[in-house]
Amino acid sequence: MSLEDVVRAVTHSTRIRCPVCADNRKGNNKTQRTMGITVELDRNVYQCFHCEAKGAVSTAKQDTFRRAVVQQNSAPKEAQRPVDPPSSVDDAIVDSFLKSRGIDPSLVKDYPLVGSQRYFGDSGKHDAIGFIYGDPRKPQAIKWRSIAKKEFTQQGAARSFFGLAQLPFGTSDLIICEGEMDVLALAAAGIPAIGVPNGAPQKVSDGTFDPSEDGKFSYVWESRDLINSAERVIFFPDNDTAGSALVEELARRIGRAKCWTATLPEKDANDTLIKHGALALKEALTTAKPMPLEGVYLPEDFETQILELYNNGTVRGESTGLTTLDPFYTMLEGQLTVCTGLPGSGKSELIDQICVNIAMNKGWRFAYASFENPPAMHIAKLAEKVVGKPFFEGSKNDAGVPVERMNNDERDYALDFLNKHFVFLQSHDGTPPTVQSIIERTKQAVMRIGVRGLVIDPYNYIDMGGDNEHQSISKMLTDIILFCKSHQLHCVFVAHPNKQAPDSGIPKGQHISGSSAWFAKCDMGMTVHRRGNSTEVHIWKARFKWVGKMGMVNLNYDIPTGKYSDIADGTDGYDWEFPLDD
Repeated sequence: MSLEDVVRAVTHSTRIRCPVCADNRKGNNKTQRTMGITVELDRNVYQCFHCEAKGAVSTAKQDTFRRAVVQQNSAPKEAQRPVDPPSSVDDAIVDSFLKSRGIDPSLVKDYPLVGSQRYFGDSGKHDAIGFIYGDPRKPQAIKWRSIAKKEFTQQGAARSFFGLAQLPFGTSDLIICEGEMDVLALAAAGIPAIGVPNGAPQKVSDGTFDPSEDGKFSYVWESRDLINSAERVIFFPDNDTAGSALVEELARRIGRAKCWTATLPEKDANDTLIKHGALALKEALTTAKPMPLEGVYLPEDFETQILELYNNGTVRGESTGLTTLDPFYTMLEGQLTVCTGLPGSGKSELIDQICVNIAMNKGWRFAYASFENPPAMHIAKLAEKVVGKPFFEGSKNDAGVPVERMNNDERDYALDFLNKHFVFLQSHDGTPPTVQSIIERTKQAVMRIGVRGLVIDPYNYIDMGGDNEHQSISKMLTDIILFCKSHQLHCVFVAHPNKQAPDSGIPKGQHISGSSAWFAKCDMGMTVHRRGNSTEVHIWKARFKWVGKMGMVNLNYDIPTGKYSDIADGTDGYDWEFPLDD
């Protein structure tokens, strides 16, 4: 097999024997795995730390994706076609099914329901109940459920909560459940509620929502005014892993501070109505509890998280995409990273590299409050990290040799990818940004597209609004930390050190301008430091050992593309057993 075939066949990031040089080495050196391969969304990137063979091999997925991008960009955009209601309806089907589920049809007569016969794949034609989304005369979608079997089919695409039109005006408590039948069950108990249009997420890992399904939550953004006006958002979740993951993701986007959860004795609201009656649903509403965020709670309030720890252990942060850096630093939701370094050390470039890698490998979406780079220039730099080639013509490597520029297809592919995974927080009214304005804009990005990471680069452009710099920075970091925990975000603050560097020349948390709170309040702290042609990454704080550890690692930096890569074979770093004196 050729080198390209070997690399293309790899399905997960790993190390292998180098097909180029392994057989030419002596003794035990033949078996050393000196080639690192990083599997990205669309290609496999390889580098041998012995013979320095490196490059990237496109996968079939990439070629298919590029063709899809070209077709998508060239095809005219069509408006969604209206859904035709069935020409023949049978109200008896609806009434019979509702009664079988413990629901009095007269109590839900205002909800848009229709009965008819529908085909359900190979199982044939069955009596079915249809749940209409949008105007019943010109529906946005109709979701059909077979009466004989629990099978589903759909006309159109449901993009809004079910039951919105039936909510009382000015409701202070917004009740959200998983399915249409749960909405009807709660309505029969006198509890107005809305249901999500596409159920619980299908991809759940370690009890949490998979970022690849972020696009399914557009209905949250569409109902943002209703959500923001509610005093409480109360979830009636299904009692299963997917139901818990749905609640966690909705709370992350809405903000846990206003979210409450009801506990049901059965699997869902409809089963509870059938087996225990309307009073059980009303009791669940009155005994709903706030989601843990602040205040005083019993251990039982954290039962889900405790069982998750017991069954699966601690949660590791997401890989940086750099094998030698991962033992020291990973990116975990709900935490704060502070990154510092001397001017020109490449700290912003490293954060960009890590964010691009996590976006490509894990599907994360990031919001940037980047004050030193114009958005267009910043996007061009990010595109270089996506493609692995320079964006601009005339780029040269360290030896002064011209480097091939990305072509038009690669440029379009990179821009399409960045458009799906990155947003930029900009102020066009001439006023300096404040931490609250950044938080408010990020809240919109979380609700709208499911952003999981926030980068603020650098902090000194933010209007602190106080005379005491230390207190202002401490409060700013507290506000950011609480916001990140509420919305399960990872925030990276890039902060410049003060003018007086330590004797070693390597600034750390205690040397950041303005306040010792930079060191005290961050979860992960790193310094990017250039030493000759090498880039050192020093991790000077790791609050939790399962997320990272203190130490140093060297990385290669490619000037034409701004990309970092591993150096040597993992031996070019060391651990710190205790904090170094500064």
